[in-house]
Amino acid sequence: MQGKLLVVGSLNMDLVVGVAHLPHMGETILGGKFDTIPGGKGANQAVAAARTGAAVTMIGRVGRDGFGDVLRDSAAKDGIDIRCVTVDPQQATGVALITVDANGQNTIVVASGANLALSLADLESAREAFAQASVLVLQLEIPLEIVRQAVRMAREYGLKVVLNPAPAQVLETELLSAVDYLIPNEGEALQMAGAQTLDAAIAGLQKLGARSLIITLGENGVLVVDADGRRHIPAYAVKPVDTVAAGDAFVGAFATGLAEGLSVDQAVGLGNAAAAISVTRHGAQPSLPVRAEVDQFRGTK
Repeated sequence: MQGKLLVVGSLNMDLVVGVAHLPHMGETILGGKFDTIPGGKGANQAVAAARTGAAVTMIGRVGRDGFGDVLRDSAAKDGIDIRCVTVDPQQATGVALITVDANGQNTIVVASGANLALSLADLESAREAFAQASVLVLQLEIPLEIVRQAVRMAREYGLKVVLNPAPAQVLETELLSAVDYLIPNEGEALQMAGAQTLDAAIAGLQKLGARSLIITLGENGVLVVDADGRRHIPAYAVKPVDTVAAGDAFVGAFATGLAEGLSVDQAVGLGNAAAAISVTRHGAQPSLPVRAEVDQFRGTK
């Protein structure tokens, strides 16, 4: 069964430089290859979901510039419905400045541009997309008021809500309690809860209203904490070359699984496999696998 997803989020052009090591404070280093790659957490997750089998509509904003044209065209080539991706005549398309070291670790600085101009009117004009979807996917690279309103509209139309709280910030109980699946990584969970340990972060997020926590732990897999208890789902063992899109690959594939009617643990398994494949490839969207690759990978592991 093909699931229908709605992604409300960011579209950025990733400006990526390979380095021998990540620079320290005040250090200038010589980089290697430079690439310009479609990205943004919203667009990455939309592409990850589309490639793993979901029918995806995206709501977002780009600038009236070359980067914006490339981002819209790239999303459309992956089968994403971009009719609700608005071209802003005043703001530049968002960009992300990314360095990736020899071990695949990265640093990212985002200039949000048109992403921060996403408006309540954009959501209102996309009500048909809400009515047709079964799962809403959100991140925090767009204005928080847009995230809140998208969640309200999802509740109105009966959608399951997946929130990837990145970049991390403290969120109010009203919002967290309306989210079906909160998917932070370990660092984001600690930051959101103001905690020093993962156990304390889990307790803090639950106190703030989080109902189902899906905490990604990189090479250590995923910790699921929900009404059925607490359980660890291991990651697949691979040699990473670039981890920049691992989280987005996981979220997109996980949301696809939910939309297809898979259980939480089954959807986590799908997400784990997509993330494992993604870290063996360079770039954000270029690293995201299609469903046939994910299924073959899982069948051989």
